[in-house]
Amino acid sequence: MGPENTTLRVTEFIILGFGDLKELGPLFFLVFGIVYLATISGNLLLVVLVSTQRGLQTPMYFFLANLSCLEVCYTCNIVPRMLVDLLRENRVISMAGCIIQLYFFGALGSTECYLLAVMSYDRYLAVCRPLHYQTLMHGAICVGLVAGSWVGGFTVAAVFQAAMVSSLTFCSGNEIDHFFCDLKPLQKLSCSDPHLVNLVCMSLTALVTLVPFGLTLASYWRILSTVLHVSSMAGRQKAFSTCSSHLAVVTLFYGTLILVYAVPLAGQVPVVNKIFSLLYTIVTPMCNPLIYSLKNKDVKDALRKLRI
Repeated sequence: MGPENTTLRVTEFIILGFGDLKELGPLFFLVFGIVYLATISGNLLLVVLVSTQRGLQTPMYFFLANLSCLEVCYTCNIVPRMLVDLLRENRVISMAGCIIQLYFFGALGSTECYLLAVMSYDRYLAVCRPLHYQTLMHGAICVGLVAGSWVGGFTVAAVFQAAMVSSLTFCSGNEIDHFFCDLKPLQKLSCSDPHLVNLVCMSLTALVTLVPFGLTLASYWRILSTVLHVSSMAGRQKAFSTCSSHLAVVTLFYGTLILVYAVPLAGQVPVVNKIFSLLYTIVTPMCNPLIYSLKNKDVKDALRKLRI
């Protein structure tokens, strides 16, 4: 049977998930369900705090509230279906459903890259140009930067999706050895020219991740250079305290992406790929509000006022 005829037969995929550990499905459901609820609750709580507490209505927390909204959407795109699949035998997803999930996964991930770069630029202005901060980071600029991050992320993902769908044909079965529709497992099922697919992936990945990551690194390099020239230890600690939470989030986000997409072992061994993928689909969105609430005095004060 030729590739064309085989391709026509592939109208749906089977998500294998954690197929080798079926007996642990209920335990995984409980653990991941608790993490999911904690993620949604923590991020929505931050949005409520920023929206209601006047002390948090600043550019930095406006960006943080958008990051929390993004994390909620990001988690809801993957985790609910994964939880259902843990308790059922029929894990079939249509090709359209798989493409939609992959699109929102890429769009939200791209948006997060841009948004983290915007937040690092905000911290650069706050530390390196404090006297001009209010002028350079006023309300209209903040809204424009956030809107640009969302529109840019979804636009790049749409281009990426169109390029991928047009270049992929499937003739190696329909079982996705993952717990969601990710790019690498789909590539393994494809009989398309791998060089073309890799070229498209590398080009768009560079646009989505390397450019904002480079801007983030440049911002923190300038911040570090400025802080090292501060004479007093108290001044250095204050400058670092304004950036430490965001730097921790950036490290966690890009660290997990590198583990999944840059480390060769992760792509070759499905089990390793799944474990690393759990980090950025479940663990990272849960940790972000914890990092900001535990390391930020303003957020702690807002939580106390909310209780009162």
